Amino acid sequence: MLRSMTGFGRERASFEKRDILVEIRSVNHRFFEFSARTPKTYGYLDEKLKSLLGSDISRGKVEISVYIYNKEGVNADISVNMDIAQGYLNALRTAAPRLSLIDDISLSHIMRLPDLFSVVKMQENEEEVWEQVRTAAAVALEKFMQMRVAEGVKMHEDISLRLDGLEKSVGIIEQRSPLVTEAYRERLYQKIKELLGDRTVDDSRILTEAAIFSEKTAVDEETVRLRSHISQFRTLIEKDEPVGRKLDFLVQEINREVNTIGSKCSDLEMTRLVVDMKSEIEKIREQIQNVE
Repeated sequence: MLRSMTGFGRERASFEKRDILVEIRSVNHRFFEFSARTPKTYGYLDEKLKSLLGSDISRGKVEISVYIYNKEGVNADISVNMDIAQGYLNALRTAAPRLSLIDDISLSHIMRLPDLFSVVKMQENEEEVWEQVRTAAAVALEKFMQMRVAEGVKMHEDISLRLDGLEKSVGIIEQRSPLVTEAYRERLYQKIKELLGDRTVDDSRILTEAAIFSEKTAVDEETVRLRSHISQFRTLIEKDEPVGRKLDFLVQEINREVNTIGSKCSDLEMTRLVVDMKSEIEKIREQIQNVE
């Protein structure tokens, strides 16, 4: 089944030490182009994320954003500077009798004094961080792929209907082409008969001219190839694998055959059909530009 190259997936996960938010989005691109937005100190995650996404995505300009919110105090070692605390305590107790104050110093008073605490940020475990980011990213990727598949279903339905229309037009052209040659032969016969008047018309000459016209305007080979290309197109859009590049090639081949038919036909009805077919081909081309 077809998959779109555009998609979006988002997941938030909460762990003991941190909350993690992952967002994945993509737009059309001929190849797989990856970019990551991660916090400055977590740059080591970029290549891991590229490998994770690259296993499921073959085409598209993909951007992943990772937000890591460390819970307050979890990644920090907090300790009391006992020397400073003792110094404050001694100074206050010395000042109390001199200032005729009651010595009612408590822990709450000491805690308010500056430089009492030392806060040292602990080194994070990179493997632990990656496993948590990977967990959130995997769920976001699943949602992202689901959106791509849903868009692909819509494209599949639209393309299938347009292929039906192309096949119908090919059938009309196949039926009409011999009639055009026969009509040309009849017009040529009447024209020569008018010019010769009572003289005998050379039927063999008429048949020769009609044969030459038929050879110049015959589209049998083009319609056979068109049907083959359309059949291949239908087979590809049913496959559960990236087929965007192959479809792009096929649509060029379909367009080439239709252009050739257009250059050969001299019938207004067939010309109209060719114009309609080219319009449908262009709409199919627009669709497959977004196919992975």
